[in-house]
Amino acid sequence: MGLWDTLKKHAGAQFLEVIDWMDDSKDTLVYRYPTFNQAITDNSKLVVREGQAVVFVAEGRLSEVFAPGTYPLDTKNAPIMRFFQSIVYKLEEPYKGDIYFVNTRQFMENGWGTATPIMLRDAEFGPVRVRAYGVFSYRITDPATFLRQIVGTDGLFTTDEINGQLKKKLVGNLAAVIGKARIAILDLAASYAELGDQLRDQLNPSFAESYGITLTDFTIQSISLPEEVEKALDTRTKMGLLGNLDAYTKMKAADAIEIAAKNPGMGGLGASMGVGFGLGNQIGAQMGAGQGAGVFNPNQGLMGGGAPPAPPPPPPVDVWHYSGAAGQMQLSTADLAARMQADPNGQHMVWKAGFPAWKNAKEVPELMALMPAAPPPLPGAQPYHYNGPAGQGTKTLDEVVAAVSSNPSGAHHVWQAGWPGWKKVQEVPEIASRLGPPGPPPLP
Repeated sequence: MGLWDTLKKHAGAQFLEVIDWMDDSKDTLVYRYPTFNQAITDNSKLVVREGQAVVFVAEGRLSEVFAPGTYPLDTKNAPIMRFFQSIVYKLEEPYKGDIYFVNTRQFMENGWGTATPIMLRDAEFGPVRVRAYGVFSYRITDPATFLRQIVGTDGLFTTDEINGQLKKKLVGNLAAVIGKARIAILDLAASYAELGDQLRDQLNPSFAESYGITLTDFTIQSISLPEEVEKALDTRTKMGLLGNLDAYTKMKAADAIEIAAKNPGMGGLGASMGVGFGLGNQIGAQMGAGQGAGVFNPNQGLMGGGAPPAPPPPPPVDVWHYSGAAGQMQLSTADLAARMQADPNGQHMVWKAGFPAWKNAKEVPELMALMPAAPPPLPGAQPYHYNGPAGQGTKTLDEVVAAVSSNPSGAHHVWQAGWPGWKKVQEVPEIASRLGPPGPPPLP
């Protein structure tokens, strides 16, 4: 009796003419075709559409992978025959094989974001915490690896079951990519695309090996600073737009005077004039500070006052970004020099506009010029290089005198930096003065 006659006699068998799958979802990665209690005939066909792959699993082992196309399930085909044999084994447990449809299209618009801030070191702001978010896309490029490593025996595998793991991998490597790029925080927006492509290319080899998928796109939509840093930047931007703050103040005062002069609802013309004069005098006094006292006339403007104009504001103080034992702060040049003089051996790091990175204050000539020069050593304080009966080494003046006194007849020589050569101790004035006059010559 043939294989198909045996199957037909199996009471619960239902024959499959076409095996295919139409995906009406947006998130299904793998779908196991329901073959339980169904028989595949010798005339059955397998239809694999574009954006799909089919994996046959026989008795727990992967048997065959089918790319898009239509396949007659002919038992003369060895892989198909092995699969048939697995699903009709003695008709006791007739279906020991599984058919998996794998979705190989792109799965796009998967959101990602940093659950906690990423700590970065910026040349201008120092250590800062940033948050980032965006989207990523991927597709299954190795159905066999994906089935072995990720799906297992799951009959319906969706994007929700793997997106969490992918996000952790992406965010975990994002901080390293941004840190290695060494791009200033204020310039990151111009490098979003470059950083995204770099992260994608960096992770694809491990994604292919571990999951059988390829990251097709990684997009950074925003990298944001903490709220307090953004407020400080807004203040800096506003000051830059205002430019001359004194001129801005005078302009706003003139606008207020014009509005007050045009306001008719203040008790008639006399009241309006009075208020105009009073307001004009008050603001005129403020505007004329340093330019001589005057009285404001609404028809002729500020009148009187012949004092010379006030001197211009002092030049801005040179401010340094400082990092040391007391923490990070901004200091003027004078304050910074005082701090260095108070702790000359301390670690003082500084930065200002134009520096490529933080520097040790001792490497900045303009700061070291403010430090007091070290006094020369006192006579006798500088050690001597000694060579004599007491051996060779470095000795102080007192140690040299003691060595000579213990062996006055020996040959004692010393040397210091700047000398052309070694000298006898008797030739060095400060040593000779400590040894006293030479003794009498030996008796004949």
